[in-house]
Amino acid sequence: MSERIFLFLVGAIILIALYFEIDIVIYALCLWLLFEGASNIRITTLSQKFLHKTVPPGLATFSSTPRFAFDAFRMWRITVAIMLGGSLLLLHEKNIEVVWFFPWFMGFAILGASVSGVCPVLLFIRWLGFK
Repeated sequence: MSERIFLFLVGAIILIALYFEIDIVIYALCLWLLFEGASNIRITTLSQKFLHKTVPPGLATFSSTPRFAFDAFRMWRITVAIMLGGSLLLLHEKNIEVVWFFPWFMGFAILGASVSGVCPVLLFIRWLGFK
């Protein structure tokens, strides 16, 4: 499984869970993304090891010198989990109605990144210096 397929699945899960108002799925997805980001045990690398194939991520990159010895995909997972889970917690627990836009925007943005191959958040994380 490549990172583009993973992004498509994450975006689709977010949008389906938001449409049917199944918040537990989004919270579980956030926990799973935090686990993957913290432990570096990712579905994409496990599937590639299991199939004995290496699949390129398929996402746009640019050359930059890494300042941190921390993978950008791991940081992306942590960032998305915190932003998505945090916005849903603010929406449902604190009744801040303005943040309803963020989970929907993130779902469509992640789905769009999988289709186009350009993920602005990942490019920004790489620009910050993550490898």
